Amino acid sequence: MTKHIYIYSPASAVRDKAAFKRGVARLKALGHEVEIDEAALSVYQRFAGDDATRLAAIARAAASGADVALISRGGYGLTRILDALPYKAIAKAIDHGTEFVGVSDFTAFQHALLAKTGAVTWQGPAVGEDFGAEGGADDIMEACFDDLLSGQGEGTGWRLPLRDADAASGMRNIHDAQLWGGNLSVLTSLLGTPYFPAIDKGVLFLEDVSEHPYRIERMLEQLRHAGVLARQKAILMGQFTGHRKVPGYDRGFGMQTVVERLRTQIKAPVLTGLPFGHVQTKVLLPVGARVELAADGRDVFMVWGHRHAHHHHH
Repeated sequence: MTKHIYIYSPASAVRDKAAFKRGVARLKALGHEVEIDEAALSVYQRFAGDDATRLAAIARAAASGADVALISRGGYGLTRILDALPYKAIAKAIDHGTEFVGVSDFTAFQHALLAKTGAVTWQGPAVGEDFGAEGGADDIMEACFDDLLSGQGEGTGWRLPLRDADAASGMRNIHDAQLWGGNLSVLTSLLGTPYFPAIDKGVLFLEDVSEHPYRIERMLEQLRHAGVLARQKAILMGQFTGHRKVPGYDRGFGMQTVVERLRTQIKAPVLTGLPFGHVQTKVLLPVGARVELAADGRDVFMVWGHRHAHHHHH
């Protein structure tokens, strides 16, 4: 099943050229037609080209007619061009069947687009970190990506970690809730701007990398004090990785503390263990789509049904 994949760089410059090449080679090995944007490897300061260059790359991705527009990497760079994105062109491309996939900094693009147009995009892999991972691309991630391409992907499931085994006990099934979220730092940075979608009774998923648990708590508290968390039906905690503990300083304060305290602050269930974040094993999640969420003991199921291009024309 050959698909046309357009690779572009809307944020940070590609520093790991070897990983980028491995990622492109992997996508080609999977049988896809891979088109690389002319500015994909551009460098300006820490960015993949200056703002105008990256805006032009996004416009080319939207005009590519590709099945998937896939970012080379995240990093930082989309926040500063949100007021100049070609929202209508991107939404039109999505309507015509191009799926936009990305992670990390891409959270800014996705929620601005959602706020402005309601268009659905996917949190998922990037070329370098994921398809170009040194040990080879992750099987689960590739299977989920394949599901997206074939239109078979209808949901995901995972097991709650043992320490949170009863987090879903007594949880009612959640129906027709809008799924949103992604990188906590990036999402929090949009609060109070026109690019933060006003989602009520949604399912919010979160992940982050290289942030100490107290910083994660501070951002969660900002969302809570702003009234965002109280309006959600569930909070899904993905992977929070890459932070170093200072020995003897935290005195038992860690991610588990943060999660357990959050559960005392809001009524909605806080479910951990979502296989998503700056980790190799990541599922693909449709930002803005309507989902059903259910649990059976430690097993959590989230379903979004068919989200493929052919179903976009209502």
